[in-house]
Amino acid sequence: MDSDSLNTFLMVFQRGGISNAAKALRRTQPAISRRIALLEQELGMPLFERVAGRIVLSDAGRVMVPYAERAVAATQDAEHAVRALARPDSGPVALAVVGTLAGGHLSAIMKRFAKEHPDVNLTLRTATSAEVSDLIRRGEATIGLRYDRDPSRDLDCELLFAERLQVVCAPDHPRAGRRVKKLADLRGERWIAFPVTPGRREITAAHVFALFQTHGLGEVAWTPVDSLTAQKRLIEAGLGIALLSESNAAEELERGSIATIRVGDLKASQDVVAVTRRGGFLSAASRRLLDIFRARFKGRRMASSE
Repeated sequence: MDSDSLNTFLMVFQRGGISNAAKALRRTQPAISRRIALLEQELGMPLFERVAGRIVLSDAGRVMVPYAERAVAATQDAEHAVRALARPDSGPVALAVVGTLAGGHLSAIMKRFAKEHPDVNLTLRTATSAEVSDLIRRGEATIGLRYDRDPSRDLDCELLFAERLQVVCAPDHPRAGRRVKKLADLRGERWIAFPVTPGRREITAAHVFALFQTHGLGEVAWTPVDSLTAQKRLIEAGLGIALLSESNAAEELERGSIATIRVGDLKASQDVVAVTRRGGFLSAASRRLLDIFRARFKGRRMASSE
């Protein structure tokens, strides 16, 4: 059982079939089929089954996935570790970030890192929180930024800061820039939030409902919008209010296109964590990027704890 066989197995699983895996690996379909057949022969059990015209994991395949992911990631770690011996400030650093965290702070961090390490190939991918963890676990990303800690034993999560959440509205909203005593005062508003999606840790309707239920107020009227940009445009147009993090609303608040409503009994925040693979290799450049993240958010972490 070699790393190429395991990587082929994972690619068939991730891409949903032999044909798509062959395209991704730039091989022929017979070559992929033969590699899987040899692996199944070696294990003595089928890894895939054909159900309703499509290929799915067998029981053995489902057991195999996490071990194959760790083995392939370890092989990548070994390659990166050896290459790093030649030039500690070169090589790839792959960053995976939840889309709603890819704002001004991240741009400033990446700009600083690129200036310090011009020979490092820094790449960025956006994903949901669950997808960020999967990318790290599979070795497709080096460092991840996501909401909330991942309980997986394969990952290390480090709290960077707990970002305050605030209620935002249109500038001409009757309560814009004002303070209300209780969240109950906003129960009659239409709220805008992400729809509830597995793996998403951004501020969904479930977060908003939970706040109202905690205060004994039940559910509220809401509009599902699966885009942060679209949410803010609707808020600007006066079509609803929303619960947004400080960084997600910073640009619009600065130019005055949205405003805040201060809520006396609202104390809400969202943890932002850095994710790395437990026991995985981190190059000097990767460790430096983590240090920049820590330094950038140290003040915000302290402020959030006050």
